[in-house]
Amino acid sequence: MKTDIHPENYRLVAFKDMSNEDIFITKSTAETKETIEHEGVDYPLVKLEISRTSHPFYTGKSKLVDTAGRIDKFKNKYSKFKK
Repeated sequence: MKTDIHPENYRLVAFKDMSNEDIFITKSTAETKETIEHEGVDYPLVKLEISRTSHPFYTGKSKLVDTAGRIDKFKNKYSKFKK
């Protein structure tokens, strides 16, 4: 294997899925400001909104995201100003 081909900050990083609190460790160069202790070792922490353990495609479970609700609220709020 060639030497000195990886960046200097290539290290083990903990990725935490905030929707289900799942943590997995992998190598990354992601910049982080926080750390987390996992199985007795401190790792740099990267917080994720969705990962393989919570994504509907991988889990087979659908998750309702209320984006249409915000649009409906906006339309109802300003419908009285319609010409």
